[in-house]
Amino acid sequence: MTAETQPVTREWNGLTIPAAGTYQLDPAHKRVAFSARHMMVSKVRGEFTDATATITIGEDPLQSGVTATIGTASINTSQEDRDGHLRSGDFLDVEKFPTMEYRSTGIKSHDGDEFILSGELTIRGVTRPVDLEVEFEGVGRSPFGQDIFGFSAKAEIDREDFGLVWNVALETGGVLVGKKIVIEIEGEGVRQ
Repeated sequence: MTAETQPVTREWNGLTIPAAGTYQLDPAHKRVAFSARHMMVSKVRGEFTDATATITIGEDPLQSGVTATIGTASINTSQEDRDGHLRSGDFLDVEKFPTMEYRSTGIKSHDGDEFILSGELTIRGVTRPVDLEVEFEGVGRSPFGQDIFGFSAKAEIDREDFGLVWNVALETGGVLVGKKIVIEIEGEGVRQ
């Protein structure tokens, strides 16, 4: 069978899912975003523009996995001074740690189109377990003949668990930067 005649989808537990195979994160259809509390009253949002991922969809979908690499210097919060500080040794230390890595270790559970993907996140050389709440968004074939599927994922981490402990106490109480970071990912996988 050629790529054009291979099945794009299959049925599994009431879902139409991608065919088994290896998929790459489409650089033109991805967003790796985050938010953190600022001065205890608002949120700062940003994203990493440099991110790659290989997604392996198993014959048994519950045996699927992902590896991802994120370029730390690509952080963008739309504020140059803040981005420079986040790249410094106070936070990501991009000179010493140019990437963050995520490697899945298994699918913990699923309910309909929602999955809990267990894995290990490495930031600044520190590796911690992180579960991603993944939502499968759909599957199809693009007008260019590419087999694709969409997904979104969310997690919350404590930045101090990864050695990101810089902060400033506020006179009114609390701190300048919250400990909890919400990670939100949107993307499309393209079959290789």
